[in-house]
This record gives sequence, C-alpha cells and structure tokens, in this order.
Amino acid sequence: MKILKTEILKPLNKKKPKEIIILFHGYGGNGKSISLLANFWRKKLNNAIFYCPYAPSKCENEKNKFKWFSPGEENSTIISSQILLSVKKINNFIDYVLKENKLEEKNLVLGGFSQGCMLALEAGLQRKNKIKAIIGYSGKIIDIKRISKKIRTKPKIFLFHGDKDKVVLPKYYNQTKNFLMKQNFNLTSKLFKNCDHRIPATGANLGLDLLSNEMVL
Repeated sequence: MKILKTEILKPLNKKKPKEIIILFHGYGGNGKSISLLANFWRKKLNNAIFYCPYAPSKCENEKNKFKWFSPGEENSTIISSQILLSVKKINNFIDYVLKENKLEEKNLVLGGFSQGCMLALEAGLQRKNKIKAIIGYSGKIIDIKRISKKIRTKPKIFLFHGDKDKVVLPKYYNQTKNFLMKQNFNLTSKLFKNCDHRIPATGANLGLDLLSNEMVL
C-alpha cells in the first residue's frame, strides 16, 4: 500500500507523541506550505506530532503545487471519483499514522485549509472510531445530502472562514455550519471580517487556543 508523501514535525519535547495532528493543504499547496501552520502550533502543542501530507496529484504544469481534486468538482451534484479516491488515500494514511505511533483515534485531530478542510470533514465524519476533533479553514462539506447518510461519529468541529472569500464563498460556510448544528455536533465556528481565502493570524491563534484546550499538554 502506497502511503502519501508527508512532512513530519516531531514533538518539540522530544518525547513519544501523545497526540497526532494531520493537516491537509489546499489546491496549489503542498505539505511544506501547510507545515507553516504546524510549526506555529507545535511551539505550544509540544506533545503532538504533526503530519502534513502532499495531495496525490500535481496541478497542471506546476512542479511543486498539488491538488486533492480538480477545481469545481466539489460543486458537482455527484461526488467525483477523484474526491472519493483522495478520501480513500487519506483514510489509509490515517490508519498508517495511528499504527506507526501506537495511538488511537481519540488522540487524533484532522485539520485543513480549503480542499484540505473539505477532505478532513469528509474523512473525519465517516471514521468508524471517533477522532478528537476536526479543525477547518475556508472549506465546506462537499455534499451535505450524501454525508448526512454517511456520518458514523461526531467529533468536535472548529470551523473558520473569511467573509470576503471569493474561492469558497461564505454561503458554503453558513450551509455547513447550519447542517452541523442541526446534526447536534459540538461546533465552534467563526466568520472573520474583511478576510479573503486564507488563514488569518487571528484564525491561527484561535485554532491554537481551541486545540490547546483539547490536548494533553
């Protein structure tokens, strides 16, 4: 079984990890780009090991830019085979990482930006065993009707978005937020003012504060 290429940031305390955080990059990103967030968080979450995998496909004519699926597929009426394949590879990666660190889902957080947020939600809600939390920036649930029939567990969810996002429109944040609330998820959400398609410093800090309350420090 081929495992996704990944950046790994080991605990700063140099001890055996007690928590795992896997962060998925967005379209055109890579493991190194999302690892900037991991590097910021690890200074406080020093019992966690961070994994920042690379999406399985390269963007067209771009050497170091990767994609989990092609732009627009997330808006199709039927979930695409490329999205399903990425979810399968992510689940295989999760299983590998848990086994490698001899930890359980209760010690696992999934996070991501844009496409990475979408896939963290897609994979995390369908895991047989409940993970600790999902933290997502500038994403959405890809197919609400479909996922409503596929939910197996309900981890804590932290959902953030920019009100000026023109890539993943704020209406998708509202749709996802409303759905999760109706499904009685433990949800913390925030729409950042004057923020486009990015993770603002306030968002990175808020995410760190929330995760700090969840982790074994």
